[in-house]
Amino acid sequence: MALVDAQGMPGYNVEDKKWRQQFNSPVKCLLIDISFMERLKIKLVTMPAANFDLMTAFKCIKEDNVIKNVWNHNLHEEFRIIRQVVQKYQWVAMDTEFPGVVARPIGEFRSTADYQYQLLRCNVDLLRIIQLGLTFMDENGKTPPGCTTWQFNFKFNLQSIVDREDMYAQDSIDLLQNSGLQFREHEEHGIEPIEFAELLMSSGIVLMDNIKWLSFHSGYDFGYLLKLLTDQNLPQDENDFFESLRLYFPKVYDVKYLMKLCKNLKGGLQEVADQLELRRVGPQHQAGSDSHLTGMAFFKIKEIFFDGNIESTSGHLYGLGAPCSPNSNNIQECVENGNSP
Repeated sequence: MALVDAQGMPGYNVEDKKWRQQFNSPVKCLLIDISFMERLKIKLVTMPAANFDLMTAFKCIKEDNVIKNVWNHNLHEEFRIIRQVVQKYQWVAMDTEFPGVVARPIGEFRSTADYQYQLLRCNVDLLRIIQLGLTFMDENGKTPPGCTTWQFNFKFNLQSIVDREDMYAQDSIDLLQNSGLQFREHEEHGIEPIEFAELLMSSGIVLMDNIKWLSFHSGYDFGYLLKLLTDQNLPQDENDFFESLRLYFPKVYDVKYLMKLCKNLKGGLQEVADQLELRRVGPQHQAGSDSHLTGMAFFKIKEIFFDGNIESTSGHLYGLGAPCSPNSNNIQECVENGNSP
């Protein structure tokens, strides 16, 4: 473990035998769970032919058609397609995969929400995004024919190489590997963040009032996207974070926040999907599949519990302070009418 002591501007160093990161912050961070001593050996797992029946084959083919993997070699072509798709399908469900939590802020905090934001900021500043899933839907929750979801795979290195080694929490990497991520592919064929950010800026899905973003417990998700788009560390103050959020993503809905307004909806994404009787497409804990399920969950909740009146919940992220309070009258009316279970 290494203690990061911030004495003020212009910055300070996070040091480990094999890691050094410099950034500005008035908050102290305690680094934990940094796994540099052991290297993961990625093994190719083949499915026995006896277990791979025809129905499984068709299911895999269908899911491959729905979720498009994007690497460095096809990045520009897929963004060209996205620029066409978003003209009609303007509800964008989003999920990210990232390498866990390796730092804790220490010091005095104004509130629990302030602590949660500083925790988010410490880790987003230190770490790199691994995967981003975007699923496109129309105002009725319908997806485009064919491919509905783009899964962007970013450059990420577990192994020690000449230029850099990425930080991570071992348990998070284990979970992602068990979910099918091949980190050797990310190292060799992953997308460069700066190139992705340039294409995202001109894609027609950010800085646009007509685009609605759908997410699940998404403070970290939007934190990583803002870091990509600005090529800077996150703002020190949570209010400034929400200002940037409103600039790049004017309309944001967080399904986990909506669940807080619906008494009997609890748990993580898969749990609420099971309660809503939704079928997942693709493997759990991959950004493409999770974004697709997030979009379906949003429209189901919107239909059942909010009678379509959900605009007042825009801009709230679960677990963080929100830029404004929801319309309490609308929420109370929803509960009294029995729309909230």
